[in-house]
Amino acid sequence: MTATEGVNLFFEQARATPWLEWVAIAAGMAEVLLAKANRVLLYPAGLLSTAIYTWLFLRPNTRLYADAILNIYYFAMSIYGWFLWHKKENGQTLAIDKSSGKDWLAIICFTLGGWVLLYFLLTRAFPAMFPWYVVSDAALWDAFISATAWAGMWLLAKRKIENWLLLNVSNLIAIPLYIYKGMPFTAGLTLFLFIVAIFGYLGWVKEYRSQQAAV
Repeated sequence: MTATEGVNLFFEQARATPWLEWVAIAAGMAEVLLAKANRVLLYPAGLLSTAIYTWLFLRPNTRLYADAILNIYYFAMSIYGWFLWHKKENGQTLAIDKSSGKDWLAIICFTLGGWVLLYFLLTRAFPAMFPWYVVSDAALWDAFISATAWAGMWLLAKRKIENWLLLNVSNLIAIPLYIYKGMPFTAGLTLFLFIVAIFGYLGWVKEYRSQQAAV
């Protein structure tokens, strides 16, 4: 492919991308940048992005049902996280922290349990609704993407550093899936989220260490 052909393809895909997807992409970028900066405004941006993506993933030509379920969960967790980040205990808001052994046990159970549950729903419980999944491995990967992201979003709400690690496992696997499903700019957003999450992790570690030094 020549450079001219590549530019033409880019603009063709840009024109074919629904305007609502652009809004969701912009809100998603704002959300992760605000999360990196440890700002509570990440949650309103997340509510907008997840609401739009739920609809986009449920379209007949997309059919990423586990991702739609994931975004419904994201929406609920955004409300929960918004509440936790504003809640004060002893006059202080929730601080950045590391996951304990108990947290990691919950993460493992959360991820594995969510993976099995979603895979079962997509391939066994509702096969008439999801015929595309039954004859492919898409359900396995889609369910895993969603399960790891579920755990990551729960950790973000609790302001645990490791949320970035779980979310990036989900992001890494989701990129090629979105390309395959004809959503190249959402794949580009996910790549952006992956990169920002690396810096988010490093920034939160630095802030956590500063908090500990100040104690």
